[in-house]
Amino acid sequence: MDSILFQASIYLAAAVIAVPIAARLGLGSVLGYITAGIIIGPVLGLVGAEAEDVRHVAEFGVVMMLFLIGLELEPRVLWDMRHRLVGLGGLQVVFTTFLLTVAALAMGRTWPESLAIGLALTLSSTAIVLQTLSEKGLMQTRGGRSAFSVLLTQDIAVIPILAILPLLAVGLPAQIANDGSIVRLGDSAYHGHGDDAHSATFSLVEGLPGWGVTLVTLGVFAAVILAGIYLTRPVFRFIHAARLREMYTALALLIVVGISFLMMLVGLSPALGAFLAGVVLANSEFRHELESDLEPFKGILLGLFFITVGAGIDYRSFLENPGDLIGLALLVMFSKGLVLYVLAKAFGLTRRDRWLFTLGLAQAGEFGFVLISFSLQQNVIPEALAAKVLLIIALSMLMTPLFFILYDFLSRRFWSESPVHEADEIDDEGTVIIAGIGRFGQIVNRIVQASGIKTVVLDHDMKSIQLMRRFGFKGYLGDPTRPELLKAAGLSKAKVLVVALDDPVAALKLVRYARRQRPDIHIVARAYDRNHVYHLFRVGADDIVREVFDSSLRAGRYVLESIGLNDYDAARAERTFFKHDRHALRELAQLWDPDIPSSENAAYVARARDLETDLEEALLNLHEEANDKGSKETS
Repeated sequence: MDSILFQASIYLAAAVIAVPIAARLGLGSVLGYITAGIIIGPVLGLVGAEAEDVRHVAEFGVVMMLFLIGLELEPRVLWDMRHRLVGLGGLQVVFTTFLLTVAALAMGRTWPESLAIGLALTLSSTAIVLQTLSEKGLMQTRGGRSAFSVLLTQDIAVIPILAILPLLAVGLPAQIANDGSIVRLGDSAYHGHGDDAHSATFSLVEGLPGWGVTLVTLGVFAAVILAGIYLTRPVFRFIHAARLREMYTALALLIVVGISFLMMLVGLSPALGAFLAGVVLANSEFRHELESDLEPFKGILLGLFFITVGAGIDYRSFLENPGDLIGLALLVMFSKGLVLYVLAKAFGLTRRDRWLFTLGLAQAGEFGFVLISFSLQQNVIPEALAAKVLLIIALSMLMTPLFFILYDFLSRRFWSESPVHEADEIDDEGTVIIAGIGRFGQIVNRIVQASGIKTVVLDHDMKSIQLMRRFGFKGYLGDPTRPELLKAAGLSKAKVLVVALDDPVAALKLVRYARRQRPDIHIVARAYDRNHVYHLFRVGADDIVREVFDSSLRAGRYVLESIGLNDYDAARAERTFFKHDRHALRELAQLWDPDIPSSENAAYVARARDLETDLEEALLNLHEEANDKGSKETS
């Protein structure tokens, strides 16, 4: 059957079966998707000619992923990352390209072919690496952030690489097969048959001189930036007036698809255009709306993209010489890994982060398909060589999940006993800073985030942060009492600081420091007991919540209801106790002396007794009022 619906059904069924099995075995979803593609493609041959249509749709998963990455990166954040982008990322691209180019020259390829191969293979897989880092909760580690910086540099580097490749053309005869057998993922100039091929290569820059191409390209970039700044607000208001939820989703898809089309018209990567648009919209108040609308599409399309990688492997060519191809793929990964490891060590990454950085980025990536296809189109490399390199890229992507499994094994075997974890690099700021993400801090964070307010969460416990990330919440590992981490988290701009630390001494230290640095910030603190309340009050906390106070109040109300009080009267008693306790704490705090036990402080004990008597009288009065009201209603 050749129906596109049948092909899509095969892809989805394969994903539904293979991915949960891979996840249960601890192999990760990416390996599950790629394995599913291999089974329905090379093994069973269930996908036919229409698989190319599914492939083109699936590539929008990569586009959407980069758009969502851009939404997370405000221009200020990009500026803060400039040293890693230019230094770590730039050096990786230069050194890896040089090493792979030399290796290709040593194998007898011409220098244009070697340089084209080196440029294509130097790029890693943004889709696989970011998906795996997110699944494993490693995105906010220093190794994860460094990998992200390199991937971002590589994605940006595609623009100059696309400009360089045509200069390498050596006048090869056209060698594109009539049946279009060369698989070119993401190639906007896909060569099909007859008139379709010509229409697919239409672009705004076709036939223009070099300066004309530059002007049109800059014009498209300017149009994207200006539209993001000035048009999004009125368009979103117009959509909001329709009061149809699905219109928001339609608009989000229109933004991504429209920008991708514009980029294709000027011969640039749609994914890079989507990333630029995301950065432009990062400061928009509609950012979270766009994220929530596109996230489901990104997930399923990325999964389909990984399946197409597995299904697109030319198994006949692979079976002709599997040893050489696997050996070359491993050689590419070793060469890239060598450069990555040296750079990681030079930039001061710890052993655990160094290996995450090295093993995570050692593969070639989806942009390699684009560059090899473009090189073939520009007659830079012959068809036979292109087919071989495409297989090497696919094999390296297939082996990447295995490298992450190797990293997990090394972490458990050699580094699991290390109690010290290096703090994450914080590149985000929020209105509310939450220090501590235990049971108390989790509830506070969920309430605040669900209300649409941005938070920055800090905690020193690796397991708590990893658990939080598994459920989709963002958090940073590090000691919240360290001044440099608080500064990076935006203490100078935050409106509220929530101190939810388990350690009472650390909580006091944090409140004291924050109050000294920001006399105007509102501090909500968790207290262990009444004495801790008094300490926190003295060092400057505004609102103090004892650990079990509110739950005890609720339990007391349930007791009153169970012995005959109605809901209203029991709630009144609860509110009265709450207000009286807050008043009593403030009064007793003035009499409390940290150097004298409370039971031996005569003034404190006397006032505590008076306040307890006042509480009893207030609750008895409430009870009598309730009885009188009940008697009148009965009569």
